[in-house]
Amino acid sequence: MSEFVALLTSEFLKNGKSEIAAGQKAYIRGKFEYFGLKTNDRRVIQKPFLVKQYLPPKMELFGLVKELNNKPQRDFHLFAQELVFKYIKQFEKIDIDLLEYMVINNSWWDTVDFIAVKLMGAYFKKYPNEIEKRVNQYIKSNNIWLQRSALLFQLKYKDQINTNILDYTIKALLGSKEFFINKAIGWVLREYSRTNPDWVVDFVEKTELSNLSKKEALRLL
Repeated sequence: MSEFVALLTSEFLKNGKSEIAAGQKAYIRGKFEYFGLKTNDRRVIQKPFLVKQYLPPKMELFGLVKELNNKPQRDFHLFAQELVFKYIKQFEKIDIDLLEYMVINNSWWDTVDFIAVKLMGAYFKKYPNEIEKRVNQYIKSNNIWLQRSALLFQLKYKDQINTNILDYTIKALLGSKEFFINKAIGWVLREYSRTNPDWVVDFVEKTELSNLSKKEALRLL
């Protein structure tokens, strides 16, 4: 275990509460273990580890994220994505491999949505030429979390959203029975309706969306 992770582990262990851990595990359907730290408390504890001058060198990031993700406690996985967020201005083209690794390992909505929106969203703004290739890969992957990421990375793009990509991605995933896909379709359309309601209404009228997607898409209209 690296010294960085060892120190973090020590702080998490000192402050965790078993009764909170039990509730968190139940909420996430028993998928992960927890130290028993409320989100705000965890962020206070981990704050010194995210101070810029104490961050590990960028070259160590992928290995560190893997080390954190190999641990059973969800607190480490949540910390890992917030750690990566500190490096978004240093993103290199190859870093999409790290983001994809994070999406497909220990996958659940509580990490995937942060990774897709905040990390992939930043990456694809910096490397827009990667979008088409990666979106196609995600759609064809049969991995619902990569597919959800293809839908959500533009969630906060507002007037910079590429509607051709959005249109293509949604239509490629129509007919899915997966809740997390249909919910994401509705979510990204609902968010875009804040910027361009006419486009969203027109798209919904012309597209055979699931009831869930349609309901979510029009929620603000």
